[in-house]
Formats: sequence, C-alpha cells, structure tokens
Amino acid sequence: MAPMTVPSPAARPRTGVPKTVWDLVFTLLIPILILSPNILGSGISVADLLGGDTAGNIKAYVIAALIPVVYVLVDLIVNRNVSPVALIGGAGAIFSGALAFWYVDGFWYAIKDSARSYLVGLFFLISAGTRVPLFRVFLDAASLGEKPEERAATQQAMRDPVVHRGLVGATIAFAVVDLIGGVINSAVNYARVTAEFGSDAFNAQVAEVNALMRVPSLVISLAGVALALWLVQSAVKRRYGAGASLLEPTKLREAMRERGELPA
Repeated sequence: MAPMTVPSPAARPRTGVPKTVWDLVFTLLIPILILSPNILGSGISVADLLGGDTAGNIKAYVIAALIPVVYVLVDLIVNRNVSPVALIGGAGAIFSGALAFWYVDGFWYAIKDSARSYLVGLFFLISAGTRVPLFRVFLDAASLGEKPEERAATQQAMRDPVVHRGLVGATIAFAVVDLIGGVINSAVNYARVTAEFGSDAFNAQVAEVNALMRVPSLVISLAGVALALWLVQSAVKRRYGAGASLLEPTKLREAMRERGELPA
C-alpha cells in the first residue's frame, strides 16, 4: 500500500490543482504506469527501458515503490510541516522506502505490503498505555488553528480523566481498525500476487492490487478515524453535556464555562 500523505493547510500547489489530485497521481497512477508491462496498450514498459528481464523489472519495482515515498517527504519539506502528525507520516514514508529493498514474493510480500499498517497499529496500541495516547496527538494537531482561549479549553478537556479514557479507547479502536485493514490487504495480496519477484507478471499483479485496494483501504482508514472520533465525542458529552464537542471549540468552551470550569 502507498504511504499516506500528511494533510497540510498550505499544501496546495501554485498551479491550483487540488492536493488530492497530486496525491492520486504520485501515490497511485505513476507507480501503476511504471509497473505496467504494457503502458496504456502501447507495448512499452519502464522495465524494458531499464534493461528488461529480471534486472529491469526489479528497477521498475523499486522506482514505483520509492516515488510515493519521495513525494510524501518533499511535500513535508516544501510545506515545512514539523507537526507530530507530519513527523509520523514522514517516518512511515521512510519505513516504506526501506522495505522497497526487501525483495520477496508470496507470503512475505503480502506481509511487507501491509507492514506500515501493522507498525502504526502496534505503536497506537502501545501509546494507549501511556499518558499521551497517539490519537490525542492527531487532535492536538487539529486544534493548532484555534484561538488561544479555545485551544486552552480543548487542552484542558483532553486532560480530564473521563475524556482521557475516551482518548485511550479511540486510540485502541483506531489501532485495531488499522490492523484489520492490514490483514485484509495482506490477504488480497497473498491471493492475487502469486508470480515470482522480478518477473513481468509480478509487477503487473502488484499494480493490479494497488489499484484494487486503494478505495477499500481508504474506506477502512476513514472508518477507523470515524469510530475513534465517536468514542472521544461520547466521552466529551458524558463529561460536559450533550452540547459539548471537541471538534467545535466554541461550544466546548461554552459548556465548560457553564459548569464553572472556566472563568466567565
């Protein structure tokens, strides 16, 4: 699976093309074209241009795997995004890039292609037992654009024991969903990427599965985020009332003020 890019308010290229389009081009379309043994029916393949046979196929595979990684890292550098979320995304990209040089097929390729999901899920599970569960890091990053008084209220709410337990549950839920997504992706790869590494068929099967799994992987990731947010929001409402929302800092601050936890 291609590394996920890190959202950034300033990440829109000067051409006016939406960043989502660039994400699609560099993390899916270009890698698929590079892996294709017959680009758009032209009879041309990148592997042939790189020498053909096993060596050419391996070079094409490595290039296709590294292009999304380089795109993510350049995006972070250009936007000068050093938030915790961005750093996590960058670390995941570097990890994915390193795995590109692990030349395996069959079962181990299926594991490798989901390794990022397994690693992220493991880190989230471990963090759930600490004072700063990783889902809180994402919410912290989302609150950076709030007014100082609203951000202070958000930070105070997330330190509350009831909300903290919600953040722990959200972190675990996000991790479990990410792990499930990894298992599904591994199963699909194991079933469909059956050719020997370095062959035309292997690259073609990898391209096919990347295209096939893009939407399901996105849906699974969004489901994990939605479940995690629901758990946090439920905890906030239990603590501060039905009108409170961690995603709406003005309402949260008002609910906290009504309970006497903030100055009028």
